[in-house]
Amino acid sequence: MVAPNGAYKQSSDHPALPLTPAALAQEAKQCLDARASMIHLHVRASNGEHLLEAQAYTDATRAIRQAVGDALVVQVTTESAKRYAPPAQMQVVRYLRPEAASFAIAELLPDARAEAEGAEFFAWVHREAIMAQYILYLPADLLRFHDLRQRGVLPPGRSAVLFVLGRYTAAQKSDPRDLLPFLSPMPDDSLQWSVCAFGATENACVLTAAALGGHARVGFENNLFLANGAVAPHNAALVTQVREGLSLMGRQAGTAEQMRAWFGG
Repeated sequence: MVAPNGAYKQSSDHPALPLTPAALAQEAKQCLDARASMIHLHVRASNGEHLLEAQAYTDATRAIRQAVGDALVVQVTTESAKRYAPPAQMQVVRYLRPEAASFAIAELLPDARAEAEGAEFFAWVHREAIMAQYILYLPADLLRFHDLRQRGVLPPGRSAVLFVLGRYTAAQKSDPRDLLPFLSPMPDDSLQWSVCAFGATENACVLTAAALGGHARVGFENNLFLANGAVAPHNAALVTQVREGLSLMGRQAGTAEQMRAWFGG
């Protein structure tokens, strides 16, 4: 998966940061050519601010589909970015009915009081066959995720999670060892897990995950640097690094069709 822009970075951070539907479509095509299979989509207002707006998502998704067809899974984010509360985060998904969406457990299910409404929403997501990925920032979030599934707050069956490595470390720099607490015990076959990481160690972190059976999310949302410390010219360069690393360990990048088949299995 490629996460090409995120909620906060601006063109001043990198001139190739894609912020418009046209730029996102061009980036999607480049990343597909580099063997990405999914795109994690953020949309922005004209002033660059993070948006959870259905029309903006519709415009960006349409542009991406015109560029790549169905060759990429388009995953919309529900990230609050300190601007949106759970009702708005849920509402945009209900309106869009996207192919895939990501949900931070800490935001949408912050405490026990939110569980009844959250259970109704995630049951709807499951019925709509929306590919849900649950974002987990800490090992404690993973323990809570398992508890929520066991109690039926989150739907049963196959689930996807994203482990965010290093989110609360100094200068937001990740280390491959940050993954270890998330993998004790190792996830079972019903759980598809991915990793994203911060800083130039992003590539080392996601390749460590790949070696252990996980999946990778890379891109300018979390990191602007190649493994050698140079600034990446575009998101596709970060995807290419992963693909080349996978080939050295006898693995290969998956496809959108494989992702859809796994969720539908």
